[in-house]
Amino acid sequence: MTGQTSEKLAESTSEQVQRPLGSKLGYQAFYVMIRSGGRRAAYALLYFVVAFYILFRPQVRRSCRPYLKRRFVEAGEDGLWWHSYRMVLDFGKVLVDRAVVGMLGPDRLKVALHGREQLLEIRNRRQGMILMMSHVGCWQVAMSALNFLEEPVHMVMHQDDGSLERHYYEYSEQECPYRTIDPRGFLGGTLEMMGVLKQGMILAVMGDRLPPHERNVVTVEFLGDVVALPFSSFQLASATGAPIVVMMTRKSAGDRYEMELIDEIRVPQGLGRKAEAYRPYVQQYADALAGYCRENPYQFYNFFDMWDDN
Repeated sequence: MTGQTSEKLAESTSEQVQRPLGSKLGYQAFYVMIRSGGRRAAYALLYFVVAFYILFRPQVRRSCRPYLKRRFVEAGEDGLWWHSYRMVLDFGKVLVDRAVVGMLGPDRLKVALHGREQLLEIRNRRQGMILMMSHVGCWQVAMSALNFLEEPVHMVMHQDDGSLERHYYEYSEQECPYRTIDPRGFLGGTLEMMGVLKQGMILAVMGDRLPPHERNVVTVEFLGDVVALPFSSFQLASATGAPIVVMMTRKSAGDRYEMELIDEIRVPQGLGRKAEAYRPYVQQYADALAGYCRENPYQFYNFFDMWDDN
């Protein structure tokens, strides 16, 4: 893919705005339910609220459709309505769980980690570690499972001051459990990220969404079609020798989550700046994400058209 095409894809994808689901009053209603009746009471309200949005807010169904029609290729129109309801319902439960952890305490949810020994082995190499997360499950709740690494986690995070959704630590007076790097900073925060990895620490990034103004873009296949994904993290891995550790979280039961080490991607050092050199490694990540979506079809929460190249 040419540099000019990469820029056009980055611009078109990053400009897609994800409008918040619900209103400030609606969020407050759920907070009241959580304080008065806990998680189950909030879930009970959620079934009716999600049904209303699916029936009477077509933009909500439209935001689900690009993914669902590729995940459920054989589904007709009626089937897509049902799949949309299931996906938005599961997403709503994740938001409720996030609020529960912040308002009632982290002991209200249980997180199981698969891959603990491998993570310890990677940490002990002291080459740094790039945790590649995705908009699946509830990564914020599951991050608490990484305390055993005894290393500070630096999260690359674009702060949206207008969002109604809160991080779980924002519901109380807790400090942010991870350090944040704003990609809108000097050189996109690259120097900070390099510093974290050079010191053998942990850098957490999102691999399935293009940040605003991202120019390091490569096209790969995802769920049978072409998408544009950023390769900046893979460049960092090549420059520093740090491995990319693909982590996924899933909600496995009412109060239970699982966090799993899906893959370790080793990017050769010295690959330079050309997008084509990174395509096989970005594809490896996309394949891991596609496998997750096949097993957990309603827990992928990237509500915009990743496949739109126009």
